Order: sequence, then structure tokens, then C-alpha cells
Amino acid sequence: MICCRNNMVTVQIKNLLIAVIIGVMFFALSVAFVTTVQALLIGSIALLVALWSNEALPLGVVSLLPIILFPAFSILHVKETTVNYAHPIIYLFLGGFLLAIAVEKSGLHRWISDKILSFFPNTARGIIFSLVITSGLLSSVLSNTTTTLLLISIALFLSDEIRLKVRFALAIAYGASVGGILTPIGTPPNLILLGIMQDKGMELIPFFQWMLMVAPVVLGMLLVVGFVLSLGVNNLHVQRQDHLEPLNADQKKVLYVLGGLIAVLLVNAPIKPYWSGLGMSEPLILLSAGLILFVPPFHQLEWKEDAKKVPYEIMFLFGAGFSIAKAFSQTGLADEFASYLVSMTTLDPLLLLFAIAVLITFTTEITSNTALISIMLPIIYSVAQQTGINTTLFMMVATVCASYAFMLPIATAPNAIAMSSGVVHIKTMAKYGVIFNIVGICIIVLVAEIFWKALL
Repeated sequence: MICCRNNMVTVQIKNLLIAVIIGVMFFALSVAFVTTVQALLIGSIALLVALWSNEALPLGVVSLLPIILFPAFSILHVKETTVNYAHPIIYLFLGGFLLAIAVEKSGLHRWISDKILSFFPNTARGIIFSLVITSGLLSSVLSNTTTTLLLISIALFLSDEIRLKVRFALAIAYGASVGGILTPIGTPPNLILLGIMQDKGMELIPFFQWMLMVAPVVLGMLLVVGFVLSLGVNNLHVQRQDHLEPLNADQKKVLYVLGGLIAVLLVNAPIKPYWSGLGMSEPLILLSAGLILFVPPFHQLEWKEDAKKVPYEIMFLFGAGFSIAKAFSQTGLADEFASYLVSMTTLDPLLLLFAIAVLITFTTEITSNTALISIMLPIIYSVAQQTGINTTLFMMVATVCASYAFMLPIATAPNAIAMSSGVVHIKTMAKYGVIFNIVGICIIVLVAEIFWKALL
């Protein structure tokens, strides 16, 4: 026992040293090209990513390090860093997980999972594809965070096999990220694009034309995600009950809250120009639904007992991601990346399109896609105006690629929620994520070059 513990400590120290060396190397390599503060930010991000990847320190500990590193290196002040750990999306996450805890506590997840299974083939591959498609369709009208929270607590109880649990969690997370592309309201970068197009006096893309344009991308990505995640699971089976037990009183109460939540979310979602929505924030809606479960007559949760089950380390992870996004903007590092893009305007348009797709896809892994696209779209617009390339085409490619963040838990809320399930490790996410990043880049460039040029 002591020997095993000593070995674990040795490995932990080794991984910690490796992460520090990686951070120092990235600082040393970048300091010749950017300012010292920007190089320190790059080194800090490399350190954090290495620590998240090799698990030298607990996830929550690593996620709190920006509060120490950023002020220490004069990247951000303490207040500028810590305010990101109270971002509204964190409270959306909190409300969703309170709901997930109530679903599990009441046993409602078993009833719902068996209902889902009754509509799809009772095979691992069938369930993976059903989760990818369901998650993708829901996230086209709801936020990808909300969709992932609603589905993941149910999906994890579809099987006791750990290999399937990992695939199910990733299927929901990746499906939600891809599905958000399908409609203009599916994810914030889409709305930012429309806002910038309006500000620049460009012709806006109508709702249904948007769906027509991106449908091949979404369909292709959903099929690829489902196919890759279902490799090697043919011999694994999903069990379900032949006869469902009737719902008890507690399960009905939780089901009423869930049903009411979904109804409010759907009515709240705007479909311009046909419906403006209720205008309520989704964090407010989700947190209200979670807190109502402590209140009679529902009263399904007890604070002292159930609040301990909330994965607070994932909330810290969100804070770290938002802090990195803030630091990118504050230090001017995002503008530096943009200046490199301007220098590539001499490339052939197809190569430039590919370069933009690669730049946005891999940069959004370590910064907020909303912040990134807010900075990059005006620059891409200026580049397009100077060079005469198709402005709308290039801005659309950049916007879609901002949703291609499959490798790291800090990249998107769905990735972080998949990590919070406890069954997905960062190495596994990165392994699948890099495949989907590359495939996604190829699909979007081909669709843009072959299909979009005929429409725009």
C-alpha cells in the first residue's frame, strides 16, 4: 500500500515538472514574437493545459490557478480574474445540475432512459447515434449547455459499461456543439455574425437559408461523430426493462419541473423574424428550475445532503476558461493572432479559407468562442474588403469553426459537463477531439467551396 502510494506521488511530481517545463518552453518560444506579458499568458495557458491533460493536480486546483498566475505575471488584476468565476453561465450550470441530481435521486432517469431506448435499436451503436442526433436537434433551438445538462444525467444510466458511458457522454457533448450551428439562434457566435453583418450594412442571411446552407455541415459532422464514437462497441449491449414501472409521486414532481422547464425554454427561444421570444435569460430559467426543487410542494432536494453532489470543480473550470478569454482580449494577444491572419491575404483564396478554418478551430479550444468570434469577424470583414474575397463566405466559415471545439474541457460548456460526469478523461476527449477538429475543418471548407459559393 505504501509502495503504491509512493509510486503515485512520484508520477504526480514527474507530471508536474513536465507541465512546468512545457509552460516555460512555450514562453521561451513565443517571447521573440510577442510582448513579454503576452508570452507569459501563452506559457501560463500551456502550463494549465498540460496540468489538465496529465492530471498532475486535481481538476479544481488547476482551474483556480489563473487567480494566482494572472495577477502574479501582471496579465490581469485579481478582481479582473476572479469576476470570471461568477459568470452567468456558471449559474445556468448550477441550476442544471440541481435538476440532474433530483432526476437521479428520484430514479426518474431509469424511466426516461428506458423510454428513449424503446424508440431506437437496442444496440450500443443505435443509442450513440440517437444521442448525437437528439442532442444536435435540441441544441439548434436551446443553448448547447442546457441541452447537455438535460441529457447527460439520463444517458449515463443507459449502461453500466464504462466504455459506453464515455461514448454516451461525448456523443451528447459533441452533438450539442454541432447542433448549435444549424440555426442562427443555436449558439452565440451565430448571433454575433448576424449583428456584425447588420452593423456593416451587409445583407442578412434569412433563417431558413441559414439552415439550408449549414445542413450538409451539420449532417456530415453528426454522422462522423456517431460513426467514430461507435467504433469498437458492437459487442457491447444496452439492457432495458421490458415493462416500465409506473411513476411514483416524487418522479412525477421532478417530471413536471422538467416538462415545464423545456416548455419555457422553447417559448423563450426567439425565431426571428417570426417570434421574438420571452426575453428571459437561460441562466435565470435553469437556476429557478433547480432551486424550486428545494421548495414545497416539490421539495425533492435537501441542501445539506444534495448540494454536496454538485461538481464545483467544473464551475471553477468554467471560471478558468472565461479568465483565459478575458486575458486574450486584455493583453492584445487576440489582436496579434488577427494580424497574422492579415499577413496571409496573399494566399490563394482556398488556402486562405483553410487557414482561417484552422486558426479559428484550434484557437477556440483555449478561449471563449464568443470572445474570439467578436474579435475576428470585424478583422475578417476588413481583410475581405481589402482583397475582394467573398465576405459573407469567409465570415460564415469562421463562425461555424468557432463551434468546432472538441478537444479540451475549457473549450465549451458541453465538454466541461462531459468531464463532470466523472467517466471522461481529458486524454480521451483530446484523442477524439483532434479527429473531429480535422474532419470538421475539411467538411466546412469543402461545403463552402462547392455549395455556399453557389448560394452567396
